[in-house]
Amino acid sequence: MGRFLALFNGAADEVGKAELTEQRQSEFIHAWASWAQANEKALIDPGAPLNAKKLITAQGVEDLTDAMTGYTIVEADSHDEAVQIFAGHPHLRLFAGNSIVVLECPPRPS
Repeated sequence: MGRFLALFNGAADEVGKAELTEQRQSEFIHAWASWAQANEKALIDPGAPLNAKKLITAQGVEDLTDAMTGYTIVEADSHDEAVQIFAGHPHLRLFAGNSIVVLECPPRPS
């Protein structure tokens, strides 16, 4: 079994976010809960939103604005299996252009 980090990228602009109705938010939360329940054996960390971002470089620290909106960590037999876990995630249907990046997190070398 391997571990995989999923990073959720949001495509909505401020206008799109403002137009998200309470009903649509509620539907998304219920769809997410159903997805999480269907995949609960694979979920290592169900994740959380990503807010208040900072970029650290050799030149210093600055505020960061990007499209990453959240993360989840799953365990799967292969990268392809991990990708399939997220293929039907409701995040992909919330806003046109939303995406999910699935990264393999190999174990530390011994």
